[in-house]
Amino acid sequence: MSVIYLLISISIVLAVAFLYAFIRAVRSGQFDDDYTPSVRILFDDELIKENNKNQIQITEEKQV
Repeated sequence: MSVIYLLISISIVLAVAFLYAFIRAVRSGQFDDDYTPSVRILFDDELIKENNKNQIQITEEKQV
């Protein structure tokens, strides 16, 4: 029975250690996305073209 108490206490300590490591990594910016903003500039023209097409369709619908 004492082995169960030992295993439970070790697992709780280990879980708290992983939680601490995760919170520390999040606060230090480990999971910030640095790749997407550098690639987004490559696709800006496509987004602008789609917005212009949508605006043209909207203005045509308003005129009709």
